[in-house]
Amino acid sequence: MENDRGDQQEPSARPSPAAVRPLWWAVSGVLLTAAVILAVTRRRELVAAVGLITHVDPPRLLLAAVLEAASLVCLIALQRWLLGVGGSGIRFGTVAAVVLAGNAIAGALPGGAAFAVAWAYRQFRLRGVGQAPAAAVLAIAGAFSGLGLFVLLLAGVLAGGSSGPGARVLPEVVGLAVFAVVAVGVAYGLSRFRAVRRRVRRAWVRAGMRSRRVQSVEQALAGLVSRLRAVRPGVLPWLGPFALALLNWVLDLACLVACAWSLGIRLPWHGLLVVYALTQAAGALRLTPGGLGVVETSLAVLLSLYGLDAGQAIAVTILYRVLNYWALQPVGWGAALGLMLLQRRRRRREDERRPDA
Repeated sequence: MENDRGDQQEPSARPSPAAVRPLWWAVSGVLLTAAVILAVTRRRELVAAVGLITHVDPPRLLLAAVLEAASLVCLIALQRWLLGVGGSGIRFGTVAAVVLAGNAIAGALPGGAAFAVAWAYRQFRLRGVGQAPAAAVLAIAGAFSGLGLFVLLLAGVLAGGSSGPGARVLPEVVGLAVFAVVAVGVAYGLSRFRAVRRRVRRAWVRAGMRSRRVQSVEQALAGLVSRLRAVRPGVLPWLGPFALALLNWVLDLACLVACAWSLGIRLPWHGLLVVYALTQAAGALRLTPGGLGVVETSLAVLLSLYGLDAGQAIAVTILYRVLNYWALQPVGWGAALGLMLLQRRRRRREDERRPDA
């Protein structure tokens, strides 16, 4: 792929530390206080959870780890597919290292999600991916991931019936889904009229003229979409990457189920999709690095609301988060270190080949 660094200024994805740190420390303090209170008031449940974990079934736990790894493979394959269609020849292993490193960054730093996007963007740019395709690949991958999680939530509230927390959000979720379908249908119908397309194009151009950042986003999306339409025309080819995004969530959910299975615990099947989707949605707010504290509290509470014993809910949550979060941190930081060492070695080779002035 042609590297279009040129004179274009790369968009900065890093948030302002002054804006992020106060909120992060405030939320972290609240969660830490809540954790201390929980540990004091729920000592019996915590002791029961530790007792359950000490009797975990190793083969079943290994299955849970394999399912979590397969979930990450789907996420890597999604970005690799988008990069390949955009014309990039980055190898699967390199994309895997970038994704794993980005996951570790997002899970360890305040405002980590923004830093992870900036990291992935820079790594793709260093490997010859153009500015527009690199930004658009990350944006489209994120959109597919969000859509996949919403599909799971919708399926959960529809299958959960009139009981549990899912029943409370059923009208809002169904209403949002209907609104999205109607909006897409109306937009598609209006796009058939030439006058409407002309006005939308004018508004698009004016928005880009008012802000350089908006213009860079417009160019990124338009550039990648035009390439994708040229290589993969129609709607059907997009079902493949969406299936990868959805399978990423499904396999991660399977990891949760396998964690419970390894402890000999039966999960509430009628509300499992709602529990999982609401937990992931809460974690996606990124109030803390990696949703630390938010995901654990949400998952344990929701499992308890659907009838699981408090000790069992805490045990499943701890085991799942060990595989879903803690085990991936050293792997991700190792991948980040490997990428930096490879980049330094590449620069050294280029300097050695460069003739003396």
